[in-house]
Amino acid sequence: MDREFQKEFMEKWKKYFKKADLPVAFFYSDDEKYGDYLKPVDKQTCMIGQLAVARKGQTLAFTQETFGCFGGRRYSGYPTEEWAEFKYFLSCGIPGELEGERYKKTPELVEQYVKDMPTPPAEGKCIVFKRWDKLEDGDEPLVVIFFAPPDVLSGLFTLANFRTLDPQAVIAPFCSGCGSIISYPLAERKSQNPRAVVGMFDVSARPFVKENLLSFAAPMKKFMQMVEDMDESFLITNSWKKVSRRIEKGK
Repeated sequence: MDREFQKEFMEKWKKYFKKADLPVAFFYSDDEKYGDYLKPVDKQTCMIGQLAVARKGQTLAFTQETFGCFGGRRYSGYPTEEWAEFKYFLSCGIPGELEGERYKKTPELVEQYVKDMPTPPAEGKCIVFKRWDKLEDGDEPLVVIFFAPPDVLSGLFTLANFRTLDPQAVIAPFCSGCGSIISYPLAERKSQNPRAVVGMFDVSARPFVKENLLSFAAPMKKFMQMVEDMDESFLITNSWKKVSRRIEKGK
């Protein structure tokens, strides 16, 4: 982790976004020390809910064996057994056998959705989540994730669009909560001009975040550009000052 850049972001974040929550970053590692930060579960548990401790400043790690849900394992890039009934689970269900979530109209739509969903492979034995201020020497974050209310999200969204002509510099793909903060941002890393991803629209994940929060995930390259642009962007205008005062009062 570049300590100077780490410090630079925190100073700018405090200046323009006041006391808004710091983001969480993740990376992969083979270091056995992260075994101390695993949280094995013995029942179905949404990964998004588990991330709450990382947002509070505690290091959190997962291995292939310690995810509490099918989606968290799959969209973090670890091998996952195929679930034959998944196409029914995400759509109409199976009468008398399986209740469907009804997120897609037909099982056939689910099959195509699964084929098209990016799932970059994991790059280490464990995936590690740390709040930005807790990153250490040797940590190489891949994606930076904000959990943000509308005013903060508006600032992040506009900043992500600052240096590009692409009107889709921020995307909001249909996917699970974990897909929006892990697999889609990881897939964007391969692009010459990676996009940020707004998410947490997953109805199943919504109970695990506060009612006024969405996620904003930026691949590290995109995030570094955003930080570089802060001091010459709209953040120095009176228009943003009005918003930032409201962010401060809301916090």
